[in-house]
Amino acid sequence: MLDRLPHWAEPVADYILHTGVKNTLIIAGISVLLSVVAGVLLGTLLTIKFLPIQAAIRSYIEIWRGLPIIVTIFILFFGLPTLADELHIEALRLSEIKAAILGLSLWGSAQIAEATRGAVQSIPREQHEASAALGFGWVGRHVNVILPQALRRLLPPLVSLSVNVIQNSTLAQILGVPEILETAERGTERLSIPTVDPVTLEVEGGVDNHAFEIYGAVFVLFFLISFPLTRLAAFLERRLVV
Repeated sequence: MLDRLPHWAEPVADYILHTGVKNTLIIAGISVLLSVVAGVLLGTLLTIKFLPIQAAIRSYIEIWRGLPIIVTIFILFFGLPTLADELHIEALRLSEIKAAILGLSLWGSAQIAEATRGAVQSIPREQHEASAALGFGWVGRHVNVILPQALRRLLPPLVSLSVNVIQNSTLAQILGVPEILETAERGTERLSIPTVDPVTLEVEGGVDNHAFEIYGAVFVLFFLISFPLTRLAAFLERRLVV
């Protein structure tokens, strides 16, 4: 299919599709997975009537949900290495893609934790009492009875979170991670530099970087990824009513 494109577009499209899309999906996929695991755990623990636990988790949620994601990513990528030097802990030195994933995961887990708390607390109290009467402890009640019902209500916000993470993965571009937006920018930069054909010795490129076409393709690409997910979230919100 790429061979039908104009001669300038084929290498750009190949780079965006094989490098940019792959890295965007890696960043988004890992970030969503970490957000769901941490968020569901923290949100469930937040329902425990124990002030120190509630205060710690509430602080976590408010900090990472309140900070702009780009500030979190900068702290992780530029700030942690200074601690690594002082504490001699090399694990604090994060690569560009790891800093982006962790920053998105902290933000996403805070969002999911709050949604999980609301979903768990929305389960009728009778369900808690009935599962306790069957002999389940706190863990057993939540694993076998409460969370299966709460997770059903969590599906729409989980899908919406996936969309937000995919869109916010473009923030990794600031660190130079070759995701969709960064690969598109590199494509326009490459086209803006004149090159000499080694066979004909003719000067090629440098006149038009085709920015409108390239960024228009990025627009279409993100729309094709995000729109079905937003429709899925709306569908689940209508249908999955407990």
